[in-house]
Amino acid sequence: QVQLAESGGGFVQPGGSLRLSCTASGSFFRMKVMGWYRQTPGNPRELVATITSEGRTNYLDSVKGRFTISRDNAKSTVYLQMNSLKPEDTAVYYCNADQVYSIAAPWDPRAYWGQGTQVTVSS
Repeated sequence: QVQLAESGGGFVQPGGSLRLSCTASGSFFRMKVMGWYRQTPGNPRELVATITSEGRTNYLDSVKGRFTISRDNAKSTVYLQMNSLKPEDTAVYYCNADQVYSIAAPWDPRAYWGQGTQVTVSS
């Protein structure tokens, strides 16, 4: 089993910055992809950014140039630096770990989600 613990959400004015962190714990030996998704009421969860264990990144078009995803493989932690925040960035942000290979079942990679952290951008 793998647990994802998120931190860093909160309230910020437009143009401000926030940094989200997510640390994975549990019995695993490889986590190929980590990322952040977000969701607003009545809408499906959307991909914000992902990063592979090799460092390849992918971003939602609307956050390119404003958000930066990074990871520390040694700490099993992924970060999302969010700059120039806009009201439309308001959402619950979820950490995701995909293609996670556990020690107990190395033939069965799985995906895991964090509990979500609220980000509110408002004046």
